[in-house]
Amino acid sequence: MARGKRDGLLIAGGGLTGSLAAVAMAKKRPDVPLLLVEEGETFGGGRTFLLFEDMIDEDDRWLVEPLVSGRWDGYYVAFPGHSRKLKAPCVSIRGADVDRLVRETLRPSQYRLETKAVAVRENELVLLGGDRIKADGAIDARGSAHISMLDLRWHKFFGREYSFSAPHRVDRPVLMDATVEQSDGYRFVRCTPFSDTRLLVEDCYHSDAPEFDEVAAGERLDAYVAARGWKGGEIEREEAAVLPLALGGDFSAFWRVGGARVAKLGLRGGFFHPATGSTVADAVSAAILLTEQTDFGGEALHDLIEAEAAALWRRRELQRGFNEAVFEARPEDRRALFDGFYRLDSAIIARFHAGRPGVLDRVRMGKLVK
Repeated sequence: MARGKRDGLLIAGGGLTGSLAAVAMAKKRPDVPLLLVEEGETFGGGRTFLLFEDMIDEDDRWLVEPLVSGRWDGYYVAFPGHSRKLKAPCVSIRGADVDRLVRETLRPSQYRLETKAVAVRENELVLLGGDRIKADGAIDARGSAHISMLDLRWHKFFGREYSFSAPHRVDRPVLMDATVEQSDGYRFVRCTPFSDTRLLVEDCYHSDAPEFDEVAAGERLDAYVAARGWKGGEIEREEAAVLPLALGGDFSAFWRVGGARVAKLGLRGGFFHPATGSTVADAVSAAILLTEQTDFGGEALHDLIEAEAAALWRRRELQRGFNEAVFEARPEDRRALFDGFYRLDSAIIARFHAGRPGVLDRVRMGKLVK
């Protein structure tokens, strides 16, 4: 897509959301000229994502299937005096595999790395240095920005992937180990096994503030690994993130800040699960929606994607309400709310995570947070 050409689609931001949108378009709509622009050296963002398969419609799972690095039929949770194994198909996705899929699917002429977009307009990207690239329409997927209109708290984590000298004996993900000492709001440890000896261990917090001491989190990880008796752990890599958890806010105003007529995906467009901060399921549904369009003009893209984001926001009132109950509680009481949630029927928990609660689910959740 040469500068000055005025057809096709531009995507700024090659994290998970922008990358999946580009891959879906390349596979399902090869007739549409495409350019994906990312300021980093790789696509995908470098994180590991753990998600429940039921969060993605069965007909849409083809998009993430090439990225699946682990698959399990359930997961564990642990609280003081209560531990449980729940059945729910879940998978892991690695950022490195997102990078691989983009390079395998797109032609070299369809992407640019180490290219910073300093502004996104409805039909053009403005690059660092002043160059402009024009097309029919543009999508901004560069990450979170202009979030002051939303009432947010934070899911923070610091993770290390360890290679141990002996089997760690974790046979499926530990979604929450909340038996650990509490700090900075609500703290838990998450473990994701990749082999008998490789394990991603994450120190996680649901916190009132986004500030994060990664050094202290690393020290707590070392202590956790030692307490579990895992020997000979070599650190293969580290990852960290601070994700938003939504309680409320003016979503319409949020969408109009920082580019009133620009289509936005990912965190920048409010496409994230309110209770976890995860963007994976929304990234898949938005990518599929994009492939079904006939008009890729900037105005049409904006109206389409804003309507989708607003509909998701309305449907997720229950999740925001749970967040509100958690963060209105005293920090020492927050663990008890999660303990109660993970004592519910597994089907209710699954529908809550998938964003498809029923009427009776809302009644049960209402009793939990009172």
